[in-house]
Amino acid sequence: MKLRHLACLFFLPAFALLSDAAPAKKNVLFLIADDLNNLLGCYGDPRAKTPNIDRLAARGVRFDRAYCTFPLCGPSRNSMLTGLYPNSTGILANAQIFRQTIPAQLSLSQAFRQQGWFAARLGKLYHFNVPNSVGTDGHDDPASWELELNPAGVDRLAEHPKIFTLVPGSFGGVLSWLASDKGDAHHTDGILADQAEWVLERCATRRDRPFFVAVGFFRPHTPYVAPRVPYFGYYPEAEMPIVAGVKEDQADLPAAALGSYKREQDNMTDDLRRKALQAYYASISFMDAQVGRVVAALDRLGLAESTIIVFTSDHGYHVGEHGLWQKMSLFEESARVPLLIVAPGVSAKNSVAAAPVSHLDLFPTLAELAGVTPPTNLQGQSLVPILKNPATPGRGWALTQVTRGGGAGARAAPRFLGYSLRTPRWRYTEWDEGKQGRELYDHDADPKELTNLAALPAHAATVAQLSAQLRAAVPTTFPPDGKTPPVQPGLWAPLLAAP
Repeated sequence: MKLRHLACLFFLPAFALLSDAAPAKKNVLFLIADDLNNLLGCYGDPRAKTPNIDRLAARGVRFDRAYCTFPLCGPSRNSMLTGLYPNSTGILANAQIFRQTIPAQLSLSQAFRQQGWFAARLGKLYHFNVPNSVGTDGHDDPASWELELNPAGVDRLAEHPKIFTLVPGSFGGVLSWLASDKGDAHHTDGILADQAEWVLERCATRRDRPFFVAVGFFRPHTPYVAPRVPYFGYYPEAEMPIVAGVKEDQADLPAAALGSYKREQDNMTDDLRRKALQAYYASISFMDAQVGRVVAALDRLGLAESTIIVFTSDHGYHVGEHGLWQKMSLFEESARVPLLIVAPGVSAKNSVAAAPVSHLDLFPTLAELAGVTPPTNLQGQSLVPILKNPATPGRGWALTQVTRGGGAGARAAPRFLGYSLRTPRWRYTEWDEGKQGRELYDHDADPKELTNLAALPAHAATVAQLSAQLRAAVPTTFPPDGKTPPVQPGLWAPLLAAP
């Protein structure tokens, strides 16, 4: 750790000190998991053992229809942390940071930092290559933080030779897993929980300065490495379900809908599917235990009533649905994220909000709750009205996008975008403005999105209505200043043309 980081903790700048007469400012504890879908007890999964996240949900509002803007780590995290759609950040792939495309934009934590909050990052907030970047700054934004901590546990430093992987020598982007014989304290996420307690203890000694502490856990991202005891024991391999009817499900889908499929998954057998799902669940329960430790520290230190807590993931995740694993699809499993917000004195307790919301909404929401002035160009809505009354409809839709095609060489397929609009009832998706296919799912009757209704004459009016709504929403994802969006031409060409 750099000396300037220690100095920030103990010799905080004078401009940040609050007068006795000023109202107490709210702290923020921002917790984010990596590649986590909604396999959580509080989201209704009877198999999942996530008691700590479930208890956190009971303290505030659980958003049942929360969505990322792009189902990939880098674009999603940059979008969430700048409050801008990927079409405005210009980031549609990993290994990029928003300073390369919109260098003057204030990030979420930077806005807090500039207005007097102590801002700390522990683990993964912006994109990291997992596992190779664990223990480094990854693709971080130094201007966003005063303190950065990058621990590395046995999952990064010692376990690689033991990890099973579908592609020998490859881990992060390939299905891979291990039941580790080392306990929680030896793993990166366990060390992150230790360090979060340490940071919160020091924040508690300086109550004259509010904090924004962000803890980015690496699990359940591949490789699914978690302690064998007790977490793998929670999920007997023989009891892990296998998704059935995949071929029938895929029969009415455009090719682009299945474009995230990876060839190495051809080698998956039912035995390997059960092992992978067991390891994924075990990694979720291990991460849940670390969330519990951090929240318990907040409570123990008497900080709970002055701290807003957020828990989310960067995007969803497939575990066999539609024949897919991992991310980069526009199905519900990939686009939907868990989102819990606890705002003492504001949020209803043990409540569920059904309105579709977006990761983009976190920046304006936290700014309003904490009394921070946000940038004027944010593209999300404040969720404060929904926190107060979870029946509030809000904007009424959420938009997720993803890329298809591209690659190197003369035979590379043309690159295009898919956009998916989620309303309370419907999911409607267009691939390349409909030229590469459309999808329509009725969540009232088909929550698993097994029947594509887009081509059925009985739903033509619904398709026309939702297509018009989607095409009205997409231009709002571009920069509001009228400039050409900083993305590659040809990704939805009519909308990318310069004015």
